[in-house]
Amino acid sequence: MKYLDEFNDPKLARRLLDEIRATVTRPWALMEVCGGQTHSIIRHGIDQLLPEEVELIHGPGCPVCVTPLECIDKALEIAARPDVIFCSFGDMLRVPGTDRDLFRVKGDGGDIRVVYSPLDALQLARRHPDRQVVFFAIGFETTAPANAMAVHQARRLGLTNFTLLVSHVRVPPAIEAIMTAPGCRVQGFLAAGHVCSVMGMAEYPELAERHRVPIVVTGFEPLDILEGIRCTVRQLERGEHRVENAYARAVRTDGNPAAIRMIEEVFEVTDRSWRGIGRIPASGWRLTEAYRDHDAEHRFDVTGIRTEEPAECRAGEVLQGLIKPTDCAAFGTTCTPRTPLGATMVSSEGACAAYYLYRRMSEPAHPREEMNPVG
Repeated sequence: MKYLDEFNDPKLARRLLDEIRATVTRPWALMEVCGGQTHSIIRHGIDQLLPEEVELIHGPGCPVCVTPLECIDKALEIAARPDVIFCSFGDMLRVPGTDRDLFRVKGDGGDIRVVYSPLDALQLARRHPDRQVVFFAIGFETTAPANAMAVHQARRLGLTNFTLLVSHVRVPPAIEAIMTAPGCRVQGFLAAGHVCSVMGMAEYPELAERHRVPIVVTGFEPLDILEGIRCTVRQLERGEHRVENAYARAVRTDGNPAAIRMIEEVFEVTDRSWRGIGRIPASGWRLTEAYRDHDAEHRFDVTGIRTEEPAECRAGEVLQGLIKPTDCAAFGTTCTPRTPLGATMVSSEGACAAYYLYRRMSEPAHPREEMNPVG
């Protein structure tokens, strides 16, 4: 397929791998921020093809995985109400709350609809004026413009029965939290290309300078990721710490100005809790006062819910890059996609799900000698 197969070319992959091997002279630890990049890395065995000096650490770049448990429980409480049509993307339905998930609520009679866009939920609100329609608005900067547009349209149309349950998070404060955490080993970042296609790169130079780490904007296909790694290793070997765009076909320096304007009209920056990690200052968005009537937390008065993570789940350490999924004793035993302890096992972008799906149940003794290049 044009524009896809060309970024999976085995010959070009070998060439990039050879360049990385020729460049690296000492150990480096890089973090890919996005869960989509993690799945591509594990699926294609990229981490096992790299020279042993280059370690990839999986970061907290899965929005489903970092949605806090208390927000899941709020969703479950709202979705169970008889006057509510609760709308969500499909990957949220299996995410475990304290004692159930959205599938269980649906099985118990809750009206839960899987939608493909927040605008689908908006249409439901227009068709069912006698019902409260709630859309579960989660995600990084990538999904924020569409969610902002949906609530903007709801207000313009006078739809008082449409609300968002918001759990949006922002990447730059997460990078700051990672770099200032005790025991951080990250020396360079592969930044999420789709986030930067929306927001641009303006927030990253200060982070790169303050923490003296290269930040390379990277895509999602195998060659994209290998090129991002090559650029990052090259900077590290030269003692540089710049923001570099290795995904220029999709990312502009200023991002998408129209999308940014819509976000800034509807949302305001707030502190946000990340599941398994904790509260990160200025790391999320909430609806502004002008749109507060469309805030499901306030509409349904679920602001007082408090929760506690299961002790046996180490998803928080996985999300912070402190351990690999296979380091958790529950992985593949008591925690599977059918019986998940945390969101990292059920999300389509979760690191634990990637390891389980692609049968990475343990690390080979000499993985780089056993794998073939991408293709």
